[in-house]
Amino acid sequence: MAEEKKVKADKPKKMADPIAASIDPATQEMIARAQKLDIETVFDRAVTMKPCNIGMQGTCCKNCSMGPCRLPLPKAGIEGEDTRKGLCGATANTIAARNFARMVAAGASAHSDHGRGVAEVFLSVARKETEDYTIKSPERLLQIAPHFGVATTVEKDGEELDRDFDEIALEVAEKALAEWGKPEGELVYLKRAPGPLYERWKKLGVVPRNIDREVVEIMHRTHMGVDQDYKNLIKQCTRASLADGWGGSMIATDLQDVMFGAPSPIQSEANLGVMKEDHVNIIIHGHEPILSEMIVAAAQSKEMNEYAHSKGAKGIQLGGICCTGNEILQRHGVPPAGTFLQQELAIITGACDAMVVDVQCVFQNLANVAKCFHTKLITTHPIAKMEQENVTHIEFDEHHAMEDAKRIVTMAIDNFKNRGADVMIPGYKATQIAGFGVESIEYHLGGTFRGSYYTLNDNIINGRIRGVAGVVGCNNARTKHNDAHIKIVKELIKNDVLVLTTGCNGIACAMEGLLTPETAQVFCGPGLAEVCETVGIPPVLHLGSCVDNSRILLAATEVVKAGGLGNDIQDLPAAGSAPEWMSEKAISIGHYFVTSGVYTVFGYHMPLDGAPVLRDYLYNELEEIYGGMWDCEPDPIKHAHKMIAHIDKKRKALGIEKARERVLMDMADRQALEA
Repeated sequence: MAEEKKVKADKPKKMADPIAASIDPATQEMIARAQKLDIETVFDRAVTMKPCNIGMQGTCCKNCSMGPCRLPLPKAGIEGEDTRKGLCGATANTIAARNFARMVAAGASAHSDHGRGVAEVFLSVARKETEDYTIKSPERLLQIAPHFGVATTVEKDGEELDRDFDEIALEVAEKALAEWGKPEGELVYLKRAPGPLYERWKKLGVVPRNIDREVVEIMHRTHMGVDQDYKNLIKQCTRASLADGWGGSMIATDLQDVMFGAPSPIQSEANLGVMKEDHVNIIIHGHEPILSEMIVAAAQSKEMNEYAHSKGAKGIQLGGICCTGNEILQRHGVPPAGTFLQQELAIITGACDAMVVDVQCVFQNLANVAKCFHTKLITTHPIAKMEQENVTHIEFDEHHAMEDAKRIVTMAIDNFKNRGADVMIPGYKATQIAGFGVESIEYHLGGTFRGSYYTLNDNIINGRIRGVAGVVGCNNARTKHNDAHIKIVKELIKNDVLVLTTGCNGIACAMEGLLTPETAQVFCGPGLAEVCETVGIPPVLHLGSCVDNSRILLAATEVVKAGGLGNDIQDLPAAGSAPEWMSEKAISIGHYFVTSGVYTVFGYHMPLDGAPVLRDYLYNELEEIYGGMWDCEPDPIKHAHKMIAHIDKKRKALGIEKARERVLMDMADRQALEA
């Protein structure tokens, strides 16, 4: 009798531990549901797929077909001369700097291509080629026009008169779009920075010429056999990242405000619990608000709601994921359903009738998850398609925007009847106040009659507010979902640091209930709590999407202008953070903050450990050049305290390290001072 073959038992499939994967109960609940239904999510893949160690070190070069050349850091470190070289002789510093530069180029491209799309739509509006988009904030247009060198008044017969508004709009549109490819000059928005900062960029030779050129030049420099000096490569990173922060992103933010309205504080909710079982649920995901603005308008129309009622639904519920979610939150109060890592989970509720995506941070696995449910997955952008057969592509065109939006909403409504019986929406959501901007911060912390950030500065000087932190960025499945975001923010506000947030950090803070004024009395130090209670604001101010990091740059500039805290952004008691960064956009954002003078700490890791010399240059030497520098700290509490230590260092340099009592002066006291 032939010996029977032994059959190996299948190894149990590795899956994520829901509790270890996220601090959010809705996310934990949906991970468990996905596993019960045998649906793989990003959390499971993070367990089964380990990251490449050499790639994490930043020292793998695949820029020519002689590679990939892998230069891991020896376990014992470098003793004496570093002799590691690729086939062409490229050193670890060159390879890591090239990889870093390409991340900056990709990140700047993503934001700036977004900005270009917005500028093109605005040009259509200015030319009156579309009826669906209009100028909702003429005031904002008149504010930004002078920065483009566009006159808002005209002299006639010795009298200064308002210039024709349509002429202003068209000229701004044409000049804005020219910023991507003009043949000479420099980006016009750079002069919005404090004077000393602009002059430093000029002196160092890092002023961007146009947006596209700086990105193209990075790609040329990092081609095999071109730039082999890590300091020179980082110099070009600076040009490209500044072209993002003070160029493409800032223009995108401004023109979106012009067309869709400048945000103002608005109440909403956040988390998967915003979905409704008896409504048509449409999730809008991505980063560009051109489409989402129209979907909001279509979903709120009487026509679409009557159609939804005819199909048995009580209404239409919109929810956002990622920065598209933040865009429609800050202008319309549409609640975000979740962060980057919750996009698959929104479908796993079984209640998502359509997920509409545009660009950036969209999982291809959404299509595989959608196959398990009735969800219609709809791509809308010509540069962002999916190969799976169950994905519908409806290319969005601004010239018939409402028509396209109604088609998408109608598809979702028609799909409502196809739901299965296994709908499970987590019962978790939190209230939030979002929609802060440069003007609303001035209103609450400065006052419209003062017209400046005076009161904010005053409270920083007297010590009630220790300093300001920008905490922004992505989620990362290699870390516990939202854990670092929340721990860092809570530690900062506990120590009287006012937090400005954007992106997925903003959504995470909303889910945790940190975006309400009531939060201050629970989590803040006594000084910040007093300020928040007095003016009625949260201790964490949500400023919008990733491109809206430009609002933080302008808010910092306004603080400088208000006086008393130095003459440059580098003088401010301020720091930046991306606790759970994931995307190349984060690297571009981080670098334009660093080179604008901000100490910037990233969590998780930085792809620099394989090149200690380059790492030391970015973490230490850069401060002497630009006033800001990079740092990395995975531990959230240590991360926060590095930021606090830097804030304290700047307070000491300004001579305000000790809290001081506010002195109320009468007229006689003031006259004595002036004498």
